[in-house]
Amino acid sequence: MRSVLAAVALGLSTCLTTPALAETTTMAEVAPTLSFERVFASPGLDGPVPRQVKLSPDGRYLTLLRNRADDRDRYDLWGYDIETREWRMLVDSEKLGSGRELSEDEKMQRERARVGSLKGIIAYQWASDGAGVLVPLDGDLFLAKLDGTVTRLTDTEGTELNPGLSPKAAYVSFVRDRRLWVGPVGGEAQPITPAGEAETIRWGEAEFVAQEEMARLQGYWWSPDDKRIVVQRTDEGAVGVVTRAAIGAKGTKVFDQRYPAAGTDNAVVELFVMNPDGSGQVKVDLGANLDIYVARVDWAPDASAIYVQRQDRAQTRIDMLVVDPATGTSRVLFTEAAARSDYWVNLSDNYRFLKDGSLLWWSERDGYGHFYRGAFKPLDTHDGQTPFTGWQWQQLTRGTSPTTSLVGVDEAAGTFTYQASADVLTQQIYRAKLDGTGEPELLTDPAFTNSASMDGAGRLLYVSRSGPNQPPQSYLAMPDGKQVAWIEENRVEGDHPYAPFLASHVTPEFGTIAAEDGTPLHWMMLKPRMEKGKRYPVFFQHYGGPGPQMVTKGWGGALAQAVVDRGYIFFQLDNRGSANRGVDFEQPIYRAMGGVEVRDQKAGAEWLKSLDFVDPAKIATYGWSYGGYMTLKMLEADPGLYAAGISGAPVTRWELYDTHYTERYMGDPREVPEAYEKASAIPDATRIADPLLLIHGMADDNVIFENSSELISVLQESNTPFEMMLYPGYTHRVSGPKIGPHVWNAIFRFLEAHGVTPPK
Repeated sequence: MRSVLAAVALGLSTCLTTPALAETTTMAEVAPTLSFERVFASPGLDGPVPRQVKLSPDGRYLTLLRNRADDRDRYDLWGYDIETREWRMLVDSEKLGSGRELSEDEKMQRERARVGSLKGIIAYQWASDGAGVLVPLDGDLFLAKLDGTVTRLTDTEGTELNPGLSPKAAYVSFVRDRRLWVGPVGGEAQPITPAGEAETIRWGEAEFVAQEEMARLQGYWWSPDDKRIVVQRTDEGAVGVVTRAAIGAKGTKVFDQRYPAAGTDNAVVELFVMNPDGSGQVKVDLGANLDIYVARVDWAPDASAIYVQRQDRAQTRIDMLVVDPATGTSRVLFTEAAARSDYWVNLSDNYRFLKDGSLLWWSERDGYGHFYRGAFKPLDTHDGQTPFTGWQWQQLTRGTSPTTSLVGVDEAAGTFTYQASADVLTQQIYRAKLDGTGEPELLTDPAFTNSASMDGAGRLLYVSRSGPNQPPQSYLAMPDGKQVAWIEENRVEGDHPYAPFLASHVTPEFGTIAAEDGTPLHWMMLKPRMEKGKRYPVFFQHYGGPGPQMVTKGWGGALAQAVVDRGYIFFQLDNRGSANRGVDFEQPIYRAMGGVEVRDQKAGAEWLKSLDFVDPAKIATYGWSYGGYMTLKMLEADPGLYAAGISGAPVTRWELYDTHYTERYMGDPREVPEAYEKASAIPDATRIADPLLLIHGMADDNVIFENSSELISVLQESNTPFEMMLYPGYTHRVSGPKIGPHVWNAIFRFLEAHGVTPPK
């Protein structure tokens, strides 16, 4: 691998310093207006943004999915030959694909993975010998080799879900008709899990909440030596049925969807270990309590053990189980508990089982996300007897800037690379030693916000970065962060799609205001070109819920710039409850949704009203999903504070949303019904006195349409005026080259109709 790195360093390019980015042009007297039609058209204004960047096992090729200039949502597989320094398309999705409609199961899985809008190739997997790539496309599987040949592995009317190659590349596996199928590469696959079971039984698939809320899309796991497979068996028999009407433009399809709403039964998940032909099956002992979550499953590097993270339903603890693959027996290695009694445990993929039997693990136990190394070590009993061994932890990172993800591990060098919040508003990449000595090394440029990935051995770094005036760039680097080659430099100049709009590009301003308890809340503002003495309307966008951080010093995309081009101030504020600032910042949302977030956003609105360039009567608030819920709660809490509100796909009553997400923050409604009643947007809906636009996709399977239909009924029955825009056939994501502009043009027609307009 070291020789490969040398080839990269010497063959691709000379080492690069921080590039001289294209200068942002000073606003000219006349600049083209950035319309919503152009924002959603192809080519995308962000420029080329690769996905799924991977290094071949032998280090010879870098592969990625690249979208087309004429169709920003269609991706093809491309490869870069490190030795010859040449790019070429490995798989053309249009030529190879059938265009056949995907099954409902695959459509829903894509929604869960947030790739429902993409076409062509959305995922792929390298064979371990580097000879080819497994490519799922339009419901079938193909093996693409580097000589340009492509072999079809399946050709069925059904869909091969969750396809994968075994680690040694001897087998291909997938789910079809609720069963796991396995076969030799190039040979015929056979089902290896039982037939004839109830319709509610699924093998090899992650259950709904695992896909939607736990970031676990896998339902089976190969051992490193190809000899055994852990397979999930899911029984949805106890899960409640939601009759979901997917209302389309030319008819309605009705789905009886198993949907575990808060306070109701979850699916029962079991794990079985078996041979590749289905023989030798043993059941994993997950404990007597069936009402648990199987959060993560991993094999030890030498295949000697299986590790299962078992999370309790209240999500206040994770038990790490060690399982014997031969017998299925298990024991608890350690337990990760919530950092506070009124908090929860955040799941992550920020861990790695190391070859020496130790574990690199992420935890918030000191109030901030940090890395620890756990291992069995001698413990002194202090009674004169022989020391015994026990599990001990060593903290590797510290401070009030939380680490946010594990990038890679180089066990040979004794280092690990990770991402951390450096100054709240940017993410940087660092390298530290696995033994805890020394200080972490900064590997990225603080002028940008960064993310990164590495090859399996931790020897080559792929960095993606952006800034307020720079769309995403990506480059290869050595483990010390030294750049060796651009993957996408993406300079905004020449024929770059965004270049014509640089003349009116606005650089965001950042600052803080104080919450009611004095906590600083970060805001971002983009101002239109202003005339002295005039006051301007504000488009106040929010999310508000736990998780996403909205205010960062990264590229914000062209949509906000289009809003500014229409003469509006664009404003965002991160309230308490959002991520990347530690446990105490996130905790106030616990069993109190719709409370502290609403008050923090109110503080932002009141601060805006104090500015001499803001029209205090023209502050409109907008949000989608949790943000849509926030719009409703904000209008209900403070009638007259906002000029208008736009609520997109809102949750209106939390009993309608799923168990894992809702109960994590709100508890079980059977135990704390008063918290749910207070958090609901339904009881106070008639307090809404300001103009309201409600938007929802009529085939939404995430925030089901009943959330809006109940609200619609309450508002209509109380003669409370409101407006709505519904989208037949669209799910939780209402976007596309035509629908996207329609949504945003509808929003601004609504604002104009209610006088929320720029000054003349």
